[in-house]
Amino acid sequence: MSEIQIKSAEAKRASVSLASVPSSIKDLALETMAKALEDSTDFILEQNHKDVDAAIAGGRPKAFVDRLLLNDKRIADMAEGLRQIKALPDPIGEIISGWTRPNGLEIAQRRVPMGVVSIIYESRPNVTADAIGLCIKTANSVVLKGGSDALHSNQAISDTLSAAAYKAGIPEGAIQLICDTDRNSVIELMNQRGVIDVLIPRGGAGLIKTVVENSKVPVIETGAGNCHVYVDEECDLEMALSIVINSKTHRPGVCNAAEKLLIHRKIAPKLLPIIAEQLQSKSVELRGCPEAFELVDGLTPASEEDWHEEYLDLIMAIKIVDSVDEAISHITKYSTGHSEAIVTNNIFNAQRFTSEVDSAAVYVNASTRFTDGFEFGFGAEIGISTQKLHARGPMGLEALTTLKYVVTGTGQIR
Repeated sequence: MSEIQIKSAEAKRASVSLASVPSSIKDLALETMAKALEDSTDFILEQNHKDVDAAIAGGRPKAFVDRLLLNDKRIADMAEGLRQIKALPDPIGEIISGWTRPNGLEIAQRRVPMGVVSIIYESRPNVTADAIGLCIKTANSVVLKGGSDALHSNQAISDTLSAAAYKAGIPEGAIQLICDTDRNSVIELMNQRGVIDVLIPRGGAGLIKTVVENSKVPVIETGAGNCHVYVDEECDLEMALSIVINSKTHRPGVCNAAEKLLIHRKIAPKLLPIIAEQLQSKSVELRGCPEAFELVDGLTPASEEDWHEEYLDLIMAIKIVDSVDEAISHITKYSTGHSEAIVTNNIFNAQRFTSEVDSAAVYVNASTRFTDGFEFGFGAEIGISTQKLHARGPMGLEALTTLKYVVTGTGQIR
């Protein structure tokens, strides 16, 4: 048997007993895991340095290296995320609704684990800790397949957390990391229908497209982030500048970073050169429409492909628009349905934007960078779902559960 077959089967076996582990044990495990991360910081950073050094030597872009890089603060944030998950109510066993039929049958809708959750993700080591924590809290076994560029980091985090979890009473085998770096291993993982209950891809558009189109295991689609900020004619100039700069440059290599700036024609001559200067001072390459090209030095013309692109880098495309209608129309055509923002003092334009823009998260006067499970108060996230079935937006605990009907009778037959 292959590594994937063995580890998936072990996760399936563990999921049976994990489903009945009490909240107290799961919470103890999460606290133990958080402490283990903190205690193992030096070891994890040592392993992470191997991945980072290899990425730099291989000429990987700065944004890629930033996604891969761990430091004391990022490990502390991972531990804090586990503690936040611990502090949240346990959704497992929650009675969603209940009613009694005329024949006396009592019907209850109960929240239960999915069983075995698998995540395929690219080089973001923090995903390893987030996924394990969320799955433990929801009594799901987890099978992780991270990118080969982060293998040392993922192994260090997974080994640290699984040892701590098992010591605290979590069934052994519930946490699995696939170490096979062969691309065919992803295909094999997508074929584990009946063993793995749900597959969640996290990464670029290519990875997500491959999984959605080829997986035999049910998929929750997490989307690429071609995110937009629209600066309306009526806006606070300082606020607009701050939001655009933060949305693009805070961490350009993540999916909630803004990739496109739309700006109203009436305010563009005054505001766009200031925004562009600030972005360029932070090494952002700017591309734009012909009108933007006339207003900003150092701008290169944007192609049709640019409007579709998720850069995940210090690149931003700019388009000048006539109205909120044109902004909404542009977003409707090119957005991946992740996160969009409007900066405006006009309440009616804000309402139209939030009503008509069909994305998982829509912001008024705030940065797109807040589309994140930690920032939403979920402790962490398993991904940002851009689909509309089952879960949408940052996926926390409830998104990793399903429903079971428990029906109690007194001998009724039909």
